[in-house]
Amino acid sequence: MTALTTGTRAVPRPGGSRPLAGTGALLRFALRRDRLMIPLWVLVVSATVLSVPGALESVYATAADRAGVVAQVRANGSLRAMYGPVYGDSLGALTAWRIGGFAGVLAAVMSLLVVVRHTRDEEESGRQELISSAMVGRRAPLTASLLAALVANAALALLVTAGLAGRGAAGALALGLGVAGVGMVFATAAAVLAQFTESARLAKGLTGALLGTAFVLRASGDSATAAGSSVPAWLSPFGWLENLRPFAGERWWVLALLAAAVALQGAAAYVLAGRRDLGMSFLPTRPGPATGRLGSAAALAWRLQRGGVLGWSLGYLAAGAAFGAMTKGAAGLVGDNERTREIIERMGGESGITDAFLGTLAGLLGMVGALFVVQSVLRLHAEETSGRAEPVLAGAVGRLRWAAGHLAVAFGGSALLMAVGGLGLSAGYGHGPGPVLGACLVQLPAVWVVGGLAVLLHGVSPRLAPAAWAVAGAALLLGWIGPALDVPRSVMNLSPFGHLPKLPGGSMAWPPVFVLTGIAAALTAAGLAALRRRDMSS
Repeated sequence: MTALTTGTRAVPRPGGSRPLAGTGALLRFALRRDRLMIPLWVLVVSATVLSVPGALESVYATAADRAGVVAQVRANGSLRAMYGPVYGDSLGALTAWRIGGFAGVLAAVMSLLVVVRHTRDEEESGRQELISSAMVGRRAPLTASLLAALVANAALALLVTAGLAGRGAAGALALGLGVAGVGMVFATAAAVLAQFTESARLAKGLTGALLGTAFVLRASGDSATAAGSSVPAWLSPFGWLENLRPFAGERWWVLALLAAAVALQGAAAYVLAGRRDLGMSFLPTRPGPATGRLGSAAALAWRLQRGGVLGWSLGYLAAGAAFGAMTKGAAGLVGDNERTREIIERMGGESGITDAFLGTLAGLLGMVGALFVVQSVLRLHAEETSGRAEPVLAGAVGRLRWAAGHLAVAFGGSALLMAVGGLGLSAGYGHGPGPVLGACLVQLPAVWVVGGLAVLLHGVSPRLAPAAWAVAGAALLLGWIGPALDVPRSVMNLSPFGHLPKLPGGSMAWPPVFVLTGIAAALTAAGLAALRRRDMSS
């Protein structure tokens, strides 16, 4: 019977002779805990994919239009870097080109969140130690988390395949399996990286960094060649997805690459999980002593979040520069297609296709910035529910001072991101920073409204705090896909980003900026007032 090391002596581990004992019960428990999160992710991603064919059909109504856009993409390296190469001019092939990579990214994020939540997050909170004291095998928690991710990705593949089957059954199946396969690659990658850190937050960050690296590899390779055959593209799971070529002469053997990556990473995760003690990691957290000054709650908040701010800032600088370079090819993509011109102008600007495209990219940076501000605000939630806030509040630190430190990082950090992104965007575009920087900074009131809502949800109840992710995600999807689907203005106005002036190119309108800033301040104040009145949880 295997043993669990506790201090200096080893005690028998219940269920140790059966490493998978209790897997079924843990899987049911994981799916019950995620009964809202997994269906929401699956429905949003599948609905996003299934909405694209109709939108493309309205933009490129004839075969000549579709052939024209294929020729333009093949001649434009910046657009290939953003969306990947296109292998055919059918609506199915254009759908796979336009949304396949984006769906793969969303599936990857969903999968890594599921796996980390049910592995490292459970160990960090101490719940896994309690569960493991029962008849639970050594590898049952890891197996259950991977099976939960598999269930989510299988459901996503089924919906995508069924929804696109009318465009071609083989292509729909290839796209569904490819997106699900990418999701499982990052699920097993998260399972491996979770063995190297004692922090669930760091495990998510490492897997997210791996995801970003894979996307950059794919983008750099596709910018160099229109065939998707470059070495960097083949080093990335997103490159494998596009080289599967749904609706364009499917290469079924590419699925073997995804399956092999899942099998190898899964095996590595099992080996590593069996070689460490529960709650420990191969890269343990350094206990100290801490360097620098931590004389206030604000300084502690900055110490806890500075790594995230730095990582987001570097990502925004790189993304801004890449987006700016893509702007030079915007006119070539649009050509004489008035429908495409109207869509881009609804998304980003009012005068000139280049200004409209810059406005679109600035708006995208703002909507992604809403994800940062939610993540940063919810650090309050993590500190409270883990019990780490209690020692801080036990001293001469009030709740408002404690919360204000984290909120200063959240709201100030979002302003830094938009400034850095604007500078990168103008540098990539090759023009003066003034108009582009202004277009980025004008997004801040909408970003802060999302952050204020996150503060309110956490202040009312920690159980409601994760719902802020749904708000930020809905704003991102509505702003990114809504204009292409010609969503009614009344629906677009549900997002705070729908009320901002369209810069550069449009005229500056101060009233909505002031109103949104006031709403953000009111939401934040209400959230802090609620936080003062309720009991702290752990």
